Amino acid sequence: MADTAAVNGNPESTLPSEQVLALEEEERKEEEEKKKARDPPIVFKDLIDVKDEFDSLVALIDGKLSPEEQKSTEELQQYMIGDEGSWALSDGFLDYINRLLNDKNFPADVRVKTMNLLAMAALKDDVILVLHQDRKDHVLMNFAYEIDRLSREEQEAVALFMANMFENLSSSEWLLYISEWQYNTQQISNIRVTTKVSVHCLLSDNPILQDRGSAIIYNLAAKEVKTVVFDDIAVEITMALLQYFNQKPSEEQLFRCMKALARFADVSRQEVPQLIQMIGPEPKTFRGTSERVDILIEQISSKLR
Repeated sequence: MADTAAVNGNPESTLPSEQVLALEEEERKEEEEKKKARDPPIVFKDLIDVKDEFDSLVALIDGKLSPEEQKSTEELQQYMIGDEGSWALSDGFLDYINRLLNDKNFPADVRVKTMNLLAMAALKDDVILVLHQDRKDHVLMNFAYEIDRLSREEQEAVALFMANMFENLSSSEWLLYISEWQYNTQQISNIRVTTKVSVHCLLSDNPILQDRGSAIIYNLAAKEVKTVVFDDIAVEITMALLQYFNQKPSEEQLFRCMKALARFADVSRQEVPQLIQMIGPEPKTFRGTSERVDILIEQISSKLR
């Protein structure tokens, strides 16, 4: 005879593994609902051929790895090409990534290929499990923090990784963590690194970095997060946006930046409008660029009155 408690769905009668699966399914549904409700992020899904990038990476590091690192290369292949879940990655996977990003005996191309693959991994809905492995050593964010010291190709790969991290809610929220750690002589956090990367890219003279920087800032501004997080960065990014406006950006990038500025003016209602008036250029100077930009200009201008 069937257990009536189990039939009626009494949680006390279900196995722990079944309870975990049910919770995971519930969380997945909640995430999907939140995803549908938000503005779609700007991500770059088709820039990298994952198989070609992986094969190029293997050619560069072949014969230079320990047996454990070779195993991690196979795990990376399973995750990125075999379409296995992040469960395929062992506990030592971030140690492997750490070596690829920081061993100066490797050519810069190793770092570029590694970050490009991680940028494609960022589009996966379980990438947060990989990120959680990095809580102790902060391998990924320490590397990203050095963006101003990297080669152009490395910078582009870091920017791609960070933009694509906004594809999923959990990984985008990871970018905004405020817990600090010491890196060299600096106290940094995920949100500080995210801000530094976005500002550096936007103000670069490299069009690819500008494009990805404006995407990161747009995605940041679209996040529905507590004001306390934005208080710390709204002013810094606003100053970068105003400086960038002097470069006469394209309509697409102007739209992204105006969208961000409208959001920051809404969050930081005193400081951001004051900065716009003090530094300029005033948003209304861009009127007539497009209908969608004009709508945002009107929203911002209403905060300046």
